[in-house]
Amino acid sequence: MDWGSALWDQHDVIERHTQSGLDLLERYVKFVKERADIEQNYAKQLRNLCKKHSRRGSKEDQDTKLTDQQAFQDVLNELNEYAGQRELLSENMTVTICADLIKSLQELRLERKICLSDIKKAQQNLDIFFKHLELSKRRFEKEWKEAEKTIQQTEKIQLDTNSTKADVEKAKQQAHLRTHIADECKNEYAVQLQRYNKEQNQFYHSEIPDVFKKLQEMEERRIRMLADGYVQFSETEKKILPNISKCLDTISTTGRNINEKQETMALIEQYKTGLTPPADVEFEDYSQGVKPAANENAPHLPKVRIKQLFHKKNKATSPDKTMPSPMKDLSRLPPDKRRKCLQEKIDNVNKELQIESEQSEALMKMKGVYEQNSQLGDPSSLQPQIIQTAHNIAKLRGELNKYQAQLSEVGGGTFIQNPSSESSVSLSDENIYECGFDEDFDVDVPIGQCKALYSYDGGSDGAVCMQVGEQLSLMEEDHGDGWVRVQKANGDVGYVPASYIQII
Repeated sequence: MDWGSALWDQHDVIERHTQSGLDLLERYVKFVKERADIEQNYAKQLRNLCKKHSRRGSKEDQDTKLTDQQAFQDVLNELNEYAGQRELLSENMTVTICADLIKSLQELRLERKICLSDIKKAQQNLDIFFKHLELSKRRFEKEWKEAEKTIQQTEKIQLDTNSTKADVEKAKQQAHLRTHIADECKNEYAVQLQRYNKEQNQFYHSEIPDVFKKLQEMEERRIRMLADGYVQFSETEKKILPNISKCLDTISTTGRNINEKQETMALIEQYKTGLTPPADVEFEDYSQGVKPAANENAPHLPKVRIKQLFHKKNKATSPDKTMPSPMKDLSRLPPDKRRKCLQEKIDNVNKELQIESEQSEALMKMKGVYEQNSQLGDPSSLQPQIIQTAHNIAKLRGELNKYQAQLSEVGGGTFIQNPSSESSVSLSDENIYECGFDEDFDVDVPIGQCKALYSYDGGSDGAVCMQVGEQLSLMEEDHGDGWVRVQKANGDVGYVPASYIQII
C-alpha cells in the first residue's frame, strides 16, 4: 500500500507533510552550520589562549633547558594542534554535511514543485471535461423540455375540432424537429459523460497515484538523507578523535616526563659561577699598636656583604639599562658561564662554516661542469655566489679565531692552527704555559708561487686583498672549502678565493 492508493483523496495532507519534511531538513542544515561555527570560534579562542600564554621574555629565558618550563610550552603547542583538529572538524561538517544537504534540498524542492504542478494541471484538465459535461447536460435538459412541450401542443391541436389538417401537420413537423434536436443533445451529453468518466478514472487511478508515489519516494529519500546526516554528524567527529586523543596523550606524557631533580640540577649547571664563598671577616684589634700582617699566602678574596648576597635588587643581579647584554659582553660573565657561552658560539660557528664550505664546494663543481659544457649554463653567472660564499667563510673564520682566543683566556683551551691542515688542536689548561717559544719553532715556508687572476678587496676577517696580476706566495692549498692561504710581498698573510688565483 502506498500514498497513491491509500491517500488519493488527501492531497492537502501530502502537500503539508512534504513541506514540513523539507523544512526539517533545512533546519538541520542550519543546525550543523551553527555547530561548525561554534567549533571554529572554539578553535580560535584556543589559539588566542595559547598565543597569550606562550613563552615571553629575553632570548636567554626562552632558551632555558628547564623541563617544566619547556613542558608547558609543549602543552601549549599540543593544545594549538588540538585547536587545529577542531578547525578540521568545523571544515568537514561544512563540506561533507552542509554542502551536500543544501544541494539535495534544492533538488527535492524542485522535484516537489514539479509533482504538485503535475497534479494541478491534471486537476485543471479534469475540470475542463466536467464543464463540457455540465454544458451538454443542461442543453439536453433544455431541448428535451422543449420537445415535450411541442409534443403536448401537437396533441392538443389534434384533439381540437377547429384545427385544420395543415395545422396538425405543421405541429407534427415541429414536434418531430424538437425531438430530433433533443436526441442529438442526448447523444452529445452521453459522449461528454463518457469522456469525463474516462478522464476522471485516469486522474484518480493513474495520474494522482503516480504523482503521489513520486512524492512518497521523494519523502523517503529526504528521510534517508536526514538519517545519513545524523550519522555523518557523529562519524565526522569520531574521525578526529584519534588525533585529539593523541594530543591529550602527548600532554599527559609531557607531564609524566618532568624530572624535578633534573630541574634543580639544571639551574645549578646554568648559573654556577665557580667562585668560592667569601672568607671569614678578620677581627681588627684597634687596642694593639701594630696591626697584624695579613697572611701573604692567603688568597685575595673580595669582601662581600651578606645583604648583597640576598638582596633581590642588588647591582650584580639586576640588569642595567646601560650595560650591554651578557650575550654581547661575555667578559662580564663568571668564568664557568663565560666558558660555556664561548663554547656554544664556537660550535655554532663551526656548523655555519661547514654549511658554507659545502656550498662553496658545490658551486665550484657546478662551475667546472659549466666550463666543460657551456650549454648547461654560464660559468660567470656563478661568480657572484662564489664571491659571497667566500666572504661568508672568511667572516666565519675570523669569528671562530676570536672566540677560540677568548676561550683560551678563560682556561677553556687554546687552538693552534696547523699550517698544512684546517684542523685545530685544543690544549688543556694545565699545559697552556708549557707551549712557549723555543729554538725549534717552525716558520711558515711557502709551498709554491701563484698569480692573481682577479682583484679581491679582502673585506672579510682573515682575508687579504690582491690586485690582478699580483705575484703571491702560496702558503696553504685549498682543502675543499674554496680558499687558499697566501703571503703578499709586504709580508701580509691571509686567505683568498682559490678560483681567483693561478698556481705557477
